Amino acid sequence: MNRITQCLQDLKADGRKALVSYVVSGDPSLGATLPVMHELVEQGVNIIELGVAFSDPMADGPVIQLGHERALANGVSLRATLAVVKEFRQTNQYTPIVLMGYANPVLRMGYSEFADAALDAGIDGLLTVDLPPEESIELNLELKRVGIEDIYLIAPTTKPERIKKIASLAGGFLYYVSLKGVTGAGHLDIDSVAAKVSEIRELTDLPLCVGFGIKDAATAKSVGQLADGVVVGSALVSVMGDCAGASGKDVAKALVDVVKPLRLGLDEL
Repeated sequence: MNRITQCLQDLKADGRKALVSYVVSGDPSLGATLPVMHELVEQGVNIIELGVAFSDPMADGPVIQLGHERALANGVSLRATLAVVKEFRQTNQYTPIVLMGYANPVLRMGYSEFADAALDAGIDGLLTVDLPPEESIELNLELKRVGIEDIYLIAPTTKPERIKKIASLAGGFLYYVSLKGVTGAGHLDIDSVAAKVSEIRELTDLPLCVGFGIKDAATAKSVGQLADGVVVGSALVSVMGDCAGASGKDVAKALVDVVKPLRLGLDEL
């Protein structure tokens, strides 16, 4: 069984919600990524989304765009990111890792080669934010071949028919984007999130994680009541942006004040 599915099933059986964290590989340095990943797990993160730096991260807001810029300035690539995950797997065989990014780096490597390399590194899922379902069939088949879950975004404006199509291709979980716009934008409208989550649940049995706008214990708890998990990204990347020149260990420690309250908030449910 894929680690993502196992993780979410185990959490559900325990009556707990998943905390999913997003950081950019190589931000603020490539040496920081591995200790950050381990610290996230230590602080109660259940699934790690590892961003693959790209020169035109159009779906991301200013905070995460800067994270991509810092990583690219450090010379980080898709292959370097896979190498970090492989090193992580030497001591952690249970935490699911989802690569999150844009289609171009994967396309350049080649779908088949990427799928094999991702499997070898210990990747569990892939989320390509700019690849619509109509254009992802070939990649989806390659991921299925090696048992890696293809994860898709659903927006507040996504229609029921399209949700069904997305769900037919997806695996692991669906990622509901709770706000219109780019990452880090706007404020949560819990009533709107509740209505859309209810609509999605009528159309698929896949677990549902909600991201965008999660930044503290209160928002995590509010959304956690509705979803199977919450995703935090910009709040972490913002802290990492203040850690230029810091050691990997110090960068990891800097994230504790963000992650710990989120975990505590979810565990109060």
